[in-house]
Amino acid sequence: MKAISVLGSTGSIGTQTLEIAEEFPEQFRVVALTAGSNVSLVVEQIQRHHPEVVALANESLLPELQQQLNALPLEQQPDQLPQLLGGPDGLNVAASWDSADLVVSGIVGCAGLLPTLAAIKAGKDLALANKETLIAAAPVVLPELKRSGSRLLPADSEHSAIFQCLQGTPWAENARLSTGVPTPGLRHIQLTASGGAFRDWSAKDLEKATVADATSHPNWSMGRKITVDSATLMNKGLEVIEAHYLFGIDYDQIEIVIHPQSIIHSMIELADSSVLAQLGWPDMKLPILYCLSWPERLETPWRRLNLTEVGELTFRAPDTKKYPCMELAYAVGRAGGTMPAVLNAANEEAVAQFLEERIHFLDIPEVIEAACERHKPDLQSQPNLDEVLAADAWARQAVKEQVKRGTSRLPLPALKV
Repeated sequence: MKAISVLGSTGSIGTQTLEIAEEFPEQFRVVALTAGSNVSLVVEQIQRHHPEVVALANESLLPELQQQLNALPLEQQPDQLPQLLGGPDGLNVAASWDSADLVVSGIVGCAGLLPTLAAIKAGKDLALANKETLIAAAPVVLPELKRSGSRLLPADSEHSAIFQCLQGTPWAENARLSTGVPTPGLRHIQLTASGGAFRDWSAKDLEKATVADATSHPNWSMGRKITVDSATLMNKGLEVIEAHYLFGIDYDQIEIVIHPQSIIHSMIELADSSVLAQLGWPDMKLPILYCLSWPERLETPWRRLNLTEVGELTFRAPDTKKYPCMELAYAVGRAGGTMPAVLNAANEEAVAQFLEERIHFLDIPEVIEAACERHKPDLQSQPNLDEVLAADAWARQAVKEQVKRGTSRLPLPALKV
């Protein structure tokens, strides 16, 4: 039985991980949970999974959590209440919990960086759904992985597909998950993208895009921030940077392909021109399960993929005019150093401003690019953790300041600041 710690247990990745743990109780037990502020859901998770430790990012809610646990009827209380922790230190303790074999990193955004680093330093294997960890801090994370011996398993669908396709190749046999190690025999990676909420919109029609439009994904059920990233294709740009670090492949060898059906989750082309693909219904539980069970595969009762039911699989090149974030991410990845941390933080803040209707959808790439341009004179090529965190904080503030001043696009919605 594998003991797992779930970082971000109340989010999309966390809740699906816990569903898998319930479906396979003989394979997995939950020993640690971390969450933000959803106390009522955490209480339910404690009742169902009996973790040894629970940490809340919002430390002020610990008394409420304790009160709700104490108020449970005797028959609903777990045999032993978990140790309760709070704040950044509490998250780090839960992430490095001694009895955990595998840590699922499902905290959205750069907030997941420090707990994930704590898990790595403790030598824990990682199921990484938090792509920002590698994107913002690869110069810090890669040496820590090498020092600790932690193995990093990609839990998002695209990188899991690549990882699955590479099983049995020299990369899997020789590199043994050594992140950043060049992949022998790998010629190209093709990352598939659904195209997001606006895949069938013209670039001109994006002038009319609303928050409701951008947060309605045609294929996947995800959080609002990630759904907006899918609409801008920034999610795919970030995945390009992540693939570069995960598989040690040059940016010129990583391609993005629009695949509206979201059945092929990514493809690899090998030296002999063979192309391998991983297929499945658009459901995050499969890549999460593969991380949890690797190197084994568990039999599931889940719905089988029937290609005659799908009918057709189509592909097209992404429109660079409609998706400027994509090319911006390539340029930032090639710049390296602290620039990806600035890109990631600026994107998080820009999307937050959009969701609060302070800027228009088309302002998102503009304010991100402006932050990256302003950072060029201060770029650190081999940053330490403090420099990465400083770049992250600076980029968020830079976007806020630009929103206050107004962007160059006209007309702008009224600023609510």
